[in-house]
Amino acid sequence: MQHTTPAYHRAPVYFTDAYEQLEAYIQSTSPSSVFILVDDQTHQFCLSLFLSKLTKLYETEIIEIPSGEENKHIETCTGVWQALSELGCDRRSLLINLGGGVLTDMGGFIAGTFMRGISFINIPTTLLSMVDASVGGKTGVDLGVLKNQVGLILEPEMVLIDPEYLNTLDPRQLRSGLAEMLKHGLIQDPEYWEELKNMSGLTADDLGRLIAHSVTIKSDVVEKDPKESGWRKILNFGHTLGHAIESYFLKHEERESLLHGEAIAAGMIMEAYLSHKVCGLPLETAQEIKETFIHFFGKVEISDSEMKEILPLLKFDKKNASGAVNFVLLEDIGKPIPDKKAGNDLIFNSLEFYNN
Repeated sequence: MQHTTPAYHRAPVYFTDAYEQLEAYIQSTSPSSVFILVDDQTHQFCLSLFLSKLTKLYETEIIEIPSGEENKHIETCTGVWQALSELGCDRRSLLINLGGGVLTDMGGFIAGTFMRGISFINIPTTLLSMVDASVGGKTGVDLGVLKNQVGLILEPEMVLIDPEYLNTLDPRQLRSGLAEMLKHGLIQDPEYWEELKNMSGLTADDLGRLIAHSVTIKSDVVEKDPKESGWRKILNFGHTLGHAIESYFLKHEERESLLHGEAIAAGMIMEAYLSHKVCGLPLETAQEIKETFIHFFGKVEISDSEMKEILPLLKFDKKNASGAVNFVLLEDIGKPIPDKKAGNDLIFNSLEFYNN
């Protein structure tokens, strides 16, 4: 008997007609109940905006969780599963996730596992979640401080992107999303990288266009390799070191936690140096990458002794195989190479490159 791999179903992403599409979906599927998952921030700043966009008043239940990466764990999910159960959620219910990447990652995981799966829709409210978490169907939670160790690849029914939510963000949160957009340029589109690098005069209209372009870049990569068995790994440029740095800062309460984009920016500088040493990325290009990220993000102080504690965290990266740490590195801008190795000495040198 011949087995064929089912075609990958990518969730549609709607921009201009987002709310009309949502209402058409609710009308055509008639869910038995509608739940909206928010965190304390999106409850305060985004929920009323979302509800005001709907032409019809739906009966909904609001479930609130605490915001922040430190709450992205199974205990938070358990609380939501219990709330769904008590509020009479059944397999024909719909969960709408209104929030940043932490919330949409968790909300998708909660929906995918409750009663073996209920329908869900993602409405990302941060720049980072619009350009990154909104596409590709990754859901999950952290295991202690280790990022996204438990989860599923599961597509929502649809994703709605409304840049109006970005007006609720502070500049630091906006910058965090910019890191992933710059990464999209580095791995796939040199012209996009150049445009973002020199983006001081951007308008809100430009931002909408750039978000759509980032979503297209990520979607095209995911479509070629939905389960991340090969090519999709290129989306992790900067993330092997970046996630380890992010985990280290989460673990050490005396250090202020880093936003995802801030940790990934540091990771991309270090991995640009590794790219120079391992893949022949021109040194001046590695310098250009470093200067660009430091211009936007400044520098995080990381000492040699802290790096010694960060190194063991690399072994938990999900791209690894048989205990070896795998990096995505660049041969040039727009030319990524997955599954490259680098020894500890080189990694320490990459910290030196970052610090000096």
